[in-house]
Amino acid sequence: MKSNSFELKHGSLVLELLKEKLVWIKALKTFFIADLHFGKAAHFRKSGIPVPEPIHDSDLLKINSLIKTYSPEHIYFLGDLFHSEWNDQWDVLINFFGSFSKVQFHLIKGNHDILSPQFYLNSNCIIHESPLEIGDLHLSHEPLTLVDKGKLNLCGHIHPGIRIRGKAKQSLRLPCFFKSKQKLILPAFGNFTGLALLRPKAGDEVFAITPDRVLSILS
Repeated sequence: MKSNSFELKHGSLVLELLKEKLVWIKALKTFFIADLHFGKAAHFRKSGIPVPEPIHDSDLLKINSLIKTYSPEHIYFLGDLFHSEWNDQWDVLINFFGSFSKVQFHLIKGNHDILSPQFYLNSNCIIHESPLEIGDLHLSHEPLTLVDKGKLNLCGHIHPGIRIRGKAKQSLRLPCFFKSKQKLILPAFGNFTGLALLRPKAGDEVFAITPDRVLSILS
């Protein structure tokens, strides 16, 4: 395990929770990423809010660096890859994917993945219209209500965060991986996304993400 990550075991699989806000499973040579929301800045600009496009460029640079470091064969986006209706940033994203001939990209569609079918057909992503099972993993966008025994649901949608309080009433909001029973909710990968602060219950596990590492803070 790298010092900046946290290893979580499920059956025979080792899931590496990376500080870059994604899951790496070496045995599958696969990344799992939730809630990129690429193109969101352009929608804000259409509404007169001057959000600069480089806010998304940093996400692509991070993915590029991670691919070079880990050499994945598959990348699964757990929904909300692109933020709602088409804008020209879709072409930027698809051209970026096309530069990695040895990586197969997958999209499990989320509530913001609402482009017309033709755009998805012309992309270099394999599109999954509904949740998908890979061995003991059940992949979805929204957390599943029921998860089969022995399965782990990897999902997104929530944009989980946790508030950490200090001794002198200081507090810090951090993105996190949030495990509740058979569900592991991934943090939003996109730089231009918010946090939903969650309140852990007994038995939940929280893995907070700092700039330097992933920390288990509650189990």
